[in-house]
Amino acid sequence: MLLKTLMTLALTFSLNLMFAQVTTSGMNGKVIGANGESLPGATVIAVHVPSGTQYGTTTDVAGLYRLPNMNVGGPYTLTVSYIGFEPFVKEGIYLSLGQTQKVNANMAEKAAAISGVEIVAERNNLFDGNRTGATTNIGRTEITTMPTINRSINDFTRLSPQSGVGNGFAGRDGRYNNITIDGSNFNNNFGLSSKNLPGGDAQPISLDAIEQISVNVAPYDIRQSNFTGANINAVTRKGDNTLQGSAYTFYRNQDLTGDKAGDQTFELANTSTTSYGARLAGPIIKDKLFFFANAEYEKSNYPGITWNASDTSAGIYPSSDNYISRTSKQDMATMKQYLLSKYGYDPGSYENFDNFESKNYKLLGRIDWNINKNHKLSVRYNYVNSKNDQQVNATSAPNPRSNFGRIGEKSLSFSNSGYKLNNTVSSIVGELNSVFGSTMANKLLVTYTKIQDTRDSDSDPFPFVDIYKDGDPYMSFGYELFTYQNDVKNNVFNITDNFNYFMGKHTFTAGASFEHMYFGNSYKRYGTSYYRYASMEDFMNNALPTVFGLTYPYDGAGDGYAELSFGLGSIYVQDEFQVNDNLKLTAGVRFEMPFYFDDLIQNPNISDSLTFKDALGNDTKLDVGTWPDPQVLFSPRVGFNWDVEGDQQFQVRGGTGIFTGRLPFVWFTNQPTNSGVLQNTIEINSATTIADKQLYFNADPFGYYSKFSSTPGTLASGSSIAIVDKDFKMPQVWRSNLAADIKLPWQDLVLTVEGLYSKDINAVVQFNANQTVSDTTFQGPDQRQRFFSSSRKVNKDISSAMVLTNTDEGYSYMLTLQLTKPFTKGLFGTLSYTYMMAKDVSANPGSTASSAWGSNPSTLNQNTPELSYSQFAIPHRVMGAISYHIEYGNNFGTTISLFYEGANQGRLSYVYSNDMNGDGNSADLMYIPKDASEIQFADIKNTDGDVVFTADQQNTAFWKYVEQDDYLKENKGKYAERYGVLMPWRHRFDLRILQDLYTRFGDSRRHTLQISLDLLNIGNLINSDWGTYKKQSVGNYDITLLKYSKTDANGVPIYQMNTAGKDFPTSTFSDVLSTSSTWGAQIGLRYTF
Repeated sequence: MLLKTLMTLALTFSLNLMFAQVTTSGMNGKVIGANGESLPGATVIAVHVPSGTQYGTTTDVAGLYRLPNMNVGGPYTLTVSYIGFEPFVKEGIYLSLGQTQKVNANMAEKAAAISGVEIVAERNNLFDGNRTGATTNIGRTEITTMPTINRSINDFTRLSPQSGVGNGFAGRDGRYNNITIDGSNFNNNFGLSSKNLPGGDAQPISLDAIEQISVNVAPYDIRQSNFTGANINAVTRKGDNTLQGSAYTFYRNQDLTGDKAGDQTFELANTSTTSYGARLAGPIIKDKLFFFANAEYEKSNYPGITWNASDTSAGIYPSSDNYISRTSKQDMATMKQYLLSKYGYDPGSYENFDNFESKNYKLLGRIDWNINKNHKLSVRYNYVNSKNDQQVNATSAPNPRSNFGRIGEKSLSFSNSGYKLNNTVSSIVGELNSVFGSTMANKLLVTYTKIQDTRDSDSDPFPFVDIYKDGDPYMSFGYELFTYQNDVKNNVFNITDNFNYFMGKHTFTAGASFEHMYFGNSYKRYGTSYYRYASMEDFMNNALPTVFGLTYPYDGAGDGYAELSFGLGSIYVQDEFQVNDNLKLTAGVRFEMPFYFDDLIQNPNISDSLTFKDALGNDTKLDVGTWPDPQVLFSPRVGFNWDVEGDQQFQVRGGTGIFTGRLPFVWFTNQPTNSGVLQNTIEINSATTIADKQLYFNADPFGYYSKFSSTPGTLASGSSIAIVDKDFKMPQVWRSNLAADIKLPWQDLVLTVEGLYSKDINAVVQFNANQTVSDTTFQGPDQRQRFFSSSRKVNKDISSAMVLTNTDEGYSYMLTLQLTKPFTKGLFGTLSYTYMMAKDVSANPGSTASSAWGSNPSTLNQNTPELSYSQFAIPHRVMGAISYHIEYGNNFGTTISLFYEGANQGRLSYVYSNDMNGDGNSADLMYIPKDASEIQFADIKNTDGDVVFTADQQNTAFWKYVEQDDYLKENKGKYAERYGVLMPWRHRFDLRILQDLYTRFGDSRRHTLQISLDLLNIGNLINSDWGTYKKQSVGNYDITLLKYSKTDANGVPIYQMNTAGKDFPTSTFSDVLSTSSTWGAQIGLRYTF
């Protein structure tokens, strides 16, 4: 309690706030005389040559100097002077983001001095006394030369050996990363998508505006926090004393794309992407005031829906390989005509779909002011606006939902069921770096970011309808079920201050930080009402639906936004102890505490009247009117760096400590959205309740509001509840790192051996407090729990009661071998191999509480998830990159760069395609029979009752499939593991060629015309069998080989085998016949001066 009080006071009365991430570099070293004696009081000046910016200090009594808060990049010239000695001058020093370069000065007495200046290209950041854990630095050279089509930061973070699936690092979800631009947190904070940057599908910062990027997986610098995956820091470019600029354009279309994967050739749709941009930088006042500006516009047209309806009369049969759905063209035409004639509603097209469109523009401006040699101020503003078309949500819906998507082998949606996503991001950052004499330095950072994500639809307001056939999705139409009044506002204010005090061999850092985030979430799933029908005939004959959903506002609910005002404060101290010239120790501790600034409205109809079950099955109450109790989180860290011989030839480094991270805050706003006081969400799958309420189809999307109570606090049948556990803690991991860097005697090559281990302390998991513990099981070899709709809910009128809580289960470890060739003579390269193992209890695969819980594959039920493989970790990854630049003929230059990645494509689970155990979720892991005696099949019949496939035919096809599948064959008699299936290995080579033409005009300034060619997946251009992506032969997101049908008289489950198109699958994977499997090219033209 005392610690909480002290921390609150410190944060209240201090202006030292925010998540202190790194934006600068530094330089340090020792000044010694000819006999090795320390030289105290020596004058040390470093000059950033392009801008004339100076950094100065004097050495202390031990001859040590420190130059903190320096601009990244270079070149720098270091000059050291001392009475009686010749000046020491070293040129060509380059600094990497977040690292401190050690440059010692060996002074020569004037009588013995040798004239001249030492000129180096000091770019090797691998041997750096500040480097402890796994870190990858990416400079302008890599950003400029490595292949990229998306022009995204993510195209370069893949250079980290610790990179995994979906922008994840160290086996963790990419949503647990933290991204900063110029020290400002720049994240998709709300987390509706897996993208970790804000701005939707756009890249919010142009690559032309980025100076350096660093990927920090285990930084033991206590200033770095707010992540349990990786901390990705980027700093933007700035102006200097030279007026310089660039104008550029990039273009690609279907003629620059391959059309063959494996032995299959497919027709390419018309596509195009064009971008235009320019940047300009230079001095406003020489050596004093500088500017940088960048603007970029991008527009794309591409096929958004690649699946087509089948038409057996024309010989077009269902085929997952050829993207032909089982949904017939005739049925789509019939339904469209029915909707037009009956309701006057146009659902849109069902064939010859229009291309999707995406466009965005972004602006960035920056001012840097050298107030004097001790104080430097920078201000940066950027803005991005993005608009893009999106497909209808794939599978989310009231339970029980299917694992087959609304667009795919089983189903099709009309075009007006899609939506448009509009994203706007604006951000301003101010940073003041100060030096006070030779013993003190300070950095003050203030940032504000405003993010808004809204949705639109081409559809008129109309209910959303899913039509099923034979128990699986078949057809969908209506106003997209999650788009009505969908709007997210996120305002973020940060302020931080870091103070450094230098005392002998110690560098002390003290800081305090605070981030305030406001979220306003307008989210009304099924806002225009939702219906699900077992067949087209049921819908057209006005039968009752099988499932009904609706979200409606309560009286007096205001604007309908669920609000969260959240703060996270930190105070921290650290000591960097330079034990001797070879060894540096770092020790620090960070205290962090969340703050909840808004009051929730209590609902006594929940907290007083209802009883639920906790995670252990004990009775509990749920309080929707309060946030979690603020709890101080303790993050100690220690790190070391040992230059074994003191010659930067053999370096051992590492550390251990706790990292506190972030999570998608949509999981927090689920509570006010689903507390029964703002709005009410109804999900009804009980035939009795649907019949009692007479929920026949109503074309008025708001026509059934009157059937449910509009009084705040009341809970209609089918209501959903969500809360955050009162003991919830922000995610934390304990992470340890040990590495050795060895300089080899050839071509400056460096060999790195690195190990990393992470253990979850507070991982995130969700459970349903309204689900009972079943004492009924299936019979036979698969004796998992069995639920019944009449008894699976603790409170029968409540659809679900989701609780966001913590678990300490989960870990990961990885081993990396890396060979690096630092940049010299136009050549750099890297080659690495990483082995990774990671396990967790949930990937939380969803943005709503119910989807994150219900979509997590499990054996028993989603309330008892098993520790299993992480979706984001692949066991083996080989990564390589090499680039070479040569200038010739006085006017020409050529750069050739190649990137390689070889890895498994990801992980999948074997699950049943429907709800096997009756708990309302379709994410039940498959039991793998040990032989034919352990599985029964039921005949597959069409809607007319005719047998299409007999049980014997399915049995034969099933075992033929099992025997060709290594995972199933090796795990007979066991339950399939969550994400236990490794997807096939894929080799991918990307190539970039830059051809420069130089010329000089009267001012001797170089003018360059550059032609670029980016070739992605170039192996497919050479051989169509190379570089192809694979997909599961049956299923959309996981492998859905079987569908639960019924039980026999003894309670033993009986199954049906799912088809891939019109036949049973015969292989686990097949080629993805789309442009993601083929080569693609982009051409560019750039003028630079």
